[in-house]
Amino acid sequence: MVTNFCNPDNTVSERLINYHVTRARGGFGLNIVEDFAVHPWGKGFHAVGGLWDDRFIKNCTKLTSAIHGVGGKVFIQIYHAGSQTSESITGVQPVAPSAFLHPLKKTLPRELTLWEIEEIIEDFGQAARRSRESGFDGVEIHGSHGYLVAQFMSSYTNRRTDRYGGDLLGRMCFPIDIIRNIRRYAGKDFPVIIRFAGDERISEGRTMEESMVVAQLLEEAGYDGLHVTTATTATQAYIVPPYYAPLALNVEYAEKIKKIVSIPVITTGRIHDPLFAEAILAQGRADMIGMGRASIADPDLPNKIAAGDLEDIRPCIACLQGCIGSLLRDECITCTVNPEVGREMEMKIQPAKTSKRVLVVGGGPGGMETARVAALKGHKVVLCEQTDKLGGQLIIAAMPPHKQGIAHYVKYLINQLHKVGVELRMNTEATVKTIREIAPDVVVVATGAEPVLPPIPGADRKKVLNAWDLLLGKVQTGRNVLVIGGGSVGCETADFLAVQRKRVAIVEILDEVGRDLLERVKYFLFQRLEEEKVNIYSDATVLEILEDGVRLNQNGKIIELSGYDNVVMAVGVRPRKVLVDQMKDTGIKFEVVGDVKKIGNALSAIAGGTELGRRI
Repeated sequence: MVTNFCNPDNTVSERLINYHVTRARGGFGLNIVEDFAVHPWGKGFHAVGGLWDDRFIKNCTKLTSAIHGVGGKVFIQIYHAGSQTSESITGVQPVAPSAFLHPLKKTLPRELTLWEIEEIIEDFGQAARRSRESGFDGVEIHGSHGYLVAQFMSSYTNRRTDRYGGDLLGRMCFPIDIIRNIRRYAGKDFPVIIRFAGDERISEGRTMEESMVVAQLLEEAGYDGLHVTTATTATQAYIVPPYYAPLALNVEYAEKIKKIVSIPVITTGRIHDPLFAEAILAQGRADMIGMGRASIADPDLPNKIAAGDLEDIRPCIACLQGCIGSLLRDECITCTVNPEVGREMEMKIQPAKTSKRVLVVGGGPGGMETARVAALKGHKVVLCEQTDKLGGQLIIAAMPPHKQGIAHYVKYLINQLHKVGVELRMNTEATVKTIREIAPDVVVVATGAEPVLPPIPGADRKKVLNAWDLLLGKVQTGRNVLVIGGGSVGCETADFLAVQRKRVAIVEILDEVGRDLLERVKYFLFQRLEEEKVNIYSDATVLEILEDGVRLNQNGKIIELSGYDNVVMAVGVRPRKVLVDQMKDTGIKFEVVGDVKKIGNALSAIAGGTELGRRI
């Protein structure tokens, strides 16, 4: 999993070392350190590791020594991004087997010459040598995810007619020459595995039938293990899939390949449940389980499994907000459920010098996380929640199709609050009087947000509902529903209704819907909305809500949409500041966290709770 934790000069940083040591100490049997470029033109991100010069050996040795020091094993993943990078990162025009327009970056790479191909093969061999000299236990060649090795192996991106193209054997010359050169420089006893897609999920790409032949050719060439993934350049939504994708979506490929090779096969892709992982192994469908995002969410996952503490595992919810979402902005990764990622040493919880009485008002993600961390520091924490359930907006977020994993995280947080001794007062609305009675040393206001009701004529009609009430099951709609607001909440609400066989339309004021959604989430959600025949009216301003529909201005044209039983509002939220306003001029000192501080998302709310809890 790319982290972007390396130094600006592409050397291994203390941050990357601490990140991987934490996971090795947590019980992971093998750490695969990500995407070290074999050539400066091969970087796909600014802050990935480099291995194109001997100067990188020193810091790599610090990494391997640290991981070995806690009993871990470590491979290094070496790669060349090929066309899957940009001139802004490498300083040159991207290169590829063929001058084939990159479907996502929309850049045209330069076709590699035969001499340049031989140079890159040499680069892989030298990088493997440096890996061994640095103390790595082995290397993984990244031949998947649309990088250069994958580009050579795929008929989708390789249109060459020379030795390195033309047919399957020609396309396989590149990875085969790489392993031969690695053996020359790193020895025959140095473990080398390769990551490649079982099915590239695109027309002209490699199918499973061809991948089984590829697997046999790779084994025959001398690779020691196969790490089976999915997808390629044009189908990247499946590479690190969100909650809409099936669990363990690559296991079927690994299972078929395992039957025809004698070397170990690794499977990966949305496998975060230990019971699921164990079942895959018990059924003989793979030899090892890759748990990339699960390791980001909880670096102690294996140790917790071994101890039988399954309820203490912090679950990955496949939201992509902190991991892939950060990388797409070329930033360092973080994690919605684990804000400690990349700051493992500085975020260690130290006992407070003086135990304080802390009152947290609001049981949403920001409030629960603040309470959890503050209690871990040794403070006496009381949490007041005005409803009978903890979770806040996470409860709502867990209701649309395929998002039930969020409920797992809420359950995890509730269990942790009980374990650290937080006093929970449910159905309790905190007021200034309540605060004075509890007499806390610290007050934390985490009262969240509330839906906005825009000043549209007719918005007070009985048939007008808000999305939160609908998702929580407090109200129901008729057969035909119009959703006003095409952000994430509006789109997910439309999906929620459409799977109930209702006729749904979305009206959005902007020129597109889902603007606050990650592209990989939109890829799946928009497919669903299209299949469900949800009508979308963008660039449309609602002028009035009518008895059975709306009147709107779409691109300067006034139109009416009629025949709807209900209108559902999903047009945003505003901070819930009632308690904050009540405490003004009372002398009570307080902190705010989550949406009441600034409207954000679960990522920002939980990160804010972690920071505040440590600061108390």
